[in-house]
Amino acid sequence: MDDLSKLGIDAGRLPIWLRVVAVVALILLVIGTGLFAYLWYARPVTLSIAVGSLDGEAPKIVSALASRLAANNSAVRLKVVETGGPLESASALSSGKTDLAVVRGDVGDLSQAQAIVVLAEAVAVLVAPPGSTITDIAGLKRTTVGVVAGDINQKIVSVLSRSYDLDRANVAFKSLALNEVRRAFDTKQVRAVLFVMPLSDKYLSLVRGLFPQNAKTAPVLIPIENAGAIAEKERAYESFDIPKGTLRGSPPVPDDDVTTLRVAYYVVGTKDLDNDVIADFTKALTAARRDILPEWPIVAQFKAPDTDAGAYLPVHAGAAEYYNGSQLSFLDKWSNIIFLAPMALGALASVAAALWQFLRSGERKPREPALDALYALGSRIRQAKSEAELSEIENQIDNVLRAQRSSADDDANRLDAATLNVAAHRLENLIHDRKAVLNAVQNEPAPPIQSQSQV
Repeated sequence: MDDLSKLGIDAGRLPIWLRVVAVVALILLVIGTGLFAYLWYARPVTLSIAVGSLDGEAPKIVSALASRLAANNSAVRLKVVETGGPLESASALSSGKTDLAVVRGDVGDLSQAQAIVVLAEAVAVLVAPPGSTITDIAGLKRTTVGVVAGDINQKIVSVLSRSYDLDRANVAFKSLALNEVRRAFDTKQVRAVLFVMPLSDKYLSLVRGLFPQNAKTAPVLIPIENAGAIAEKERAYESFDIPKGTLRGSPPVPDDDVTTLRVAYYVVGTKDLDNDVIADFTKALTAARRDILPEWPIVAQFKAPDTDAGAYLPVHAGAAEYYNGSQLSFLDKWSNIIFLAPMALGALASVAAALWQFLRSGERKPREPALDALYALGSRIRQAKSEAELSEIENQIDNVLRAQRSSADDDANRLDAATLNVAAHRLENLIHDRKAVLNAVQNEPAPPIQSQSQV
């Protein structure tokens, strides 16, 4: 009630129904505000992601992850935007058409990209047909090499050409579709074919299907011996050894580890994406990956990107929070606001009350004129010659008190009214005493008149 009084509201003057309505409205407002704040904080965020591949597998994998995010009621959801391949996905991200993208580390404009997860890894597999005498890259001199998905693999072809000076060796590269590879071998159009693919059962089966399968024939895997030196210069790549027996177990093909290059497929986003959103997304994506692993074994290659400051693709700050275990909890993020909000609201209420009093200050009747008026009446009472004059003075006292009562709506005015009431009571006593004096004068008998003879 004191707070209402400070705001210039006298609850005692309000009817009971209005006070009940005001309290109910205030409670509903608080509940509604709290509910709105909770729904706003807990609402899922939808991010668009560009993804594409020649065989259509990448969009299916990302769609499966998106379905699991929705099924798990994740705080972050995915809207899949299918593209023609990693090059188009990188373009969609760099142009701001999507929030995220699945890109290959050596394809497209990645200047604005920051890594969130490594979705899979692709390995450069340089294959010659069974019976080929080509056992190393030097043996490709004056030959034609087929390149599956040549438009995407231009960078790696360029890197190999520079590293091994293949232009001087008259090595030509020809882009091939996957279904053209076997015919190109049969017609001697190419002497070897370069694949850049994940080492998963599906893709290895495609390579096996290009060649006769028996114990006496086996394709030849050509090593890229300079892989370590290439990876030092071209940081999108890393040196990798294809394990013995990758294509066939018995007899093993290859019969020993084969050195080559490997490049990662990343889920990337831009720097301006909220850190908390990306941290939640990374956590949810890791959980979703476990759920779809039986159906999509390729996501076994799913891993955290390089979090070092000098990484080829810098890791997004939100993803780094999740990997480093430094993600803040709700109380960590909002504790300062929760602590300071009541004090701020109290200060605002005090300011509002002060402003309200300032705006209403002109309505007050200053106490000094009222007291001065009452004090001035004291001398008039002492000099009054009749009861009519005293009655008029009493009316003036009543007018002063009535005016003060009408403005007595806060503590200060109530104190003024008390002071005026004391002064008025004193004046009433003076009036009573003056009336007694006047009555005594009127009732006093006149003195007897003496005769001249007596004088």
